[in-house]
Amino acid sequence: MSSYSRDARPFAFGEGPSRHTKDSTLTSFLDLGLAESITRALVDEQYVTPTPIQAQTIPQVLAARDVVGIAQTGTGKTAAFALPILNHLSKTQRRPDARSCRVLVLSPTRELSAQIVESFQTYGKYLRPRLALAIGGVPLNRQIRTLAGGVDVLVATPGRLLDLMQQRAVHLDRVEILVLDEADRMLDMGFIHDIRRIVGKLPSGRQTLFFSATMPREIADLANNMLRDPVRVAVTPSATTVERIVQQVIHVDRAAKPALLTEILRGKTIDRALVFTRTKRGADKVVRALAKSGLPAEAIHGNKSQNQRERVLAAFRAGQIRTLVATDIAARGIDVEGISHVVNYDLPNIPDSYVHRIGRTARAGADGIAISFCDSEERAFLRDIEKLIRISIPATDRRGDLRAALEHDGDVTPHQQQKPRPHKQDRNGRQPTGERRSGEQRSGEQHNGQQRNGQQRSGKPPNGQQRSGQRDKNQHRNGQHRDGQHPGARADQTEARRSNQRHPPSRQRAAAEPGATAHNIGTIPFMQQPRRNQRRHTGTHGAPRAPR
Repeated sequence: MSSYSRDARPFAFGEGPSRHTKDSTLTSFLDLGLAESITRALVDEQYVTPTPIQAQTIPQVLAARDVVGIAQTGTGKTAAFALPILNHLSKTQRRPDARSCRVLVLSPTRELSAQIVESFQTYGKYLRPRLALAIGGVPLNRQIRTLAGGVDVLVATPGRLLDLMQQRAVHLDRVEILVLDEADRMLDMGFIHDIRRIVGKLPSGRQTLFFSATMPREIADLANNMLRDPVRVAVTPSATTVERIVQQVIHVDRAAKPALLTEILRGKTIDRALVFTRTKRGADKVVRALAKSGLPAEAIHGNKSQNQRERVLAAFRAGQIRTLVATDIAARGIDVEGISHVVNYDLPNIPDSYVHRIGRTARAGADGIAISFCDSEERAFLRDIEKLIRISIPATDRRGDLRAALEHDGDVTPHQQQKPRPHKQDRNGRQPTGERRSGEQRSGEQHNGQQRNGQQRSGKPPNGQQRSGQRDKNQHRNGQHRDGQHPGARADQTEARRSNQRHPPSRQRAAAEPGATAHNIGTIPFMQQPRRNQRRHTGTHGAPRAPR
């Protein structure tokens, strides 16, 4: 067994697990001192040479050391802790206590938890350890019955484990090894407080293995509080991307993103494409848009039931579905070989999530392509991502040209085309003052002296008509009118016209005069109509008084 030095030079990143490699500087699985039943399972899977994270981590875990492992997704972190744990269980075989576990593995998502269980089953098929999976989306009672007799390895998400602890279905005082996988993702999902509660129930003499693709300050503080004299294993600098991934950014308008995604999925040779959105609703919307374009796709996110998520992932692995749309919550749990393209339909607002998203491609030493759409509102996210990964991503500007082509072909939907807004009108059918007084109207207006002489403004009646009521009152005092009509009758007609404007005829009371009908209500003089909100005063004997 080769010796390990903490100051050893990091291995070159991007080297996946090679199979049947004879001439290699890395240690062979057969030389790591694993149990014969484990190495036999590895031979069945045709694994011979470990990855850098596995070659550096396995000897430290076998020596019962606490480990902090930093490596990107797709580098074999699961086998780095699963193989030495199985070796520990094979050397200390004993029946676990009821409602307890010897090894506890915490992971952030259901898919990742299920894949960890599959890895334990694959590597330990000749040991046959007792395994249990505790995740949401499945009945709780079934998991309670599984834990009743005790298990060797319990793989759980923090939320469901707390539910089991509240039901007293599991006790953590017998845990020998604790594994935290994708610890930075747990921090992003808000599990940090749940993890502290769970760790508080564990024995202090346990062995702790801490794995993360990035190492924020909060995660570093958590690791310092949980681990005892840990060995730091970092095969690559934190928050760096895989060298085999070809990255590209396309600046595009938000409205043109669906058409651009359709163009990419149709125009390129794609084996399997994984499209990431920021929200669950956005994932469903992308699936519907692709279906309208004749491209079948499925979505996977937190609102889907566990059976639906497992069915979609199985179809994606089998090649029945070529395009899968997912959110960040599923980014860590999708371990599917053959993903050739990753498309960031929405740039993540958390820079670390970009590293994990594109890490779904270029797995096991393969090549991959990562394409990111960036609209005007996401430029700040792009700057944060480039600052984190310390590279400038090649960019292409597709703003405007794609939308112009779509409008020329008639592919832009009606709600995306900008239509002129109609002029607003008030309840009298006139345009607002600010809109009806245009430049030409203002230039054609006369001076105030001419306006007072009766010339009409733009959209307004002459001042003579506006002030007719005031003149009627003045002429009524003098007992005369300009057309010889009695001033009282003239005033009644004027008030009636104003009443029709304020109160439409359909709303005036039909009982204003005996025999009044719906078609002649508007001709009733205003002064003869009863007031709508007038109170009916009662006299001394309770008889109602006549309206004033």
